[in-house]
Amino acid sequence: MFTINKCKKEDMKQNLGRTDRILRFALAFWWLGPWALRFNTEWANWIIIAVGWIALVESFVGWCWLHTLFGINNKNQ
Repeated sequence: MFTINKCKKEDMKQNLGRTDRILRFALAFWWLGPWALRFNTEWANWIIIAVGWIALVESFVGWCWLHTLFGINNKNQ
């Protein structure tokens, strides 16, 4: 039997500051737009697209799992 662990509200507190969110949005806008870097290897292009989508979602949500993993919180900066 499979169980799904629900995220607690405490786990999803915003940990990204305003500047960090703006820079992530700009990165996503660049990497998902027509100005994105393109490589001859298909897997590299897919990594750029994936990182762009992750940055876009994090810029709107204001939460980064890596910041939580390393204990970084720059929400008030």
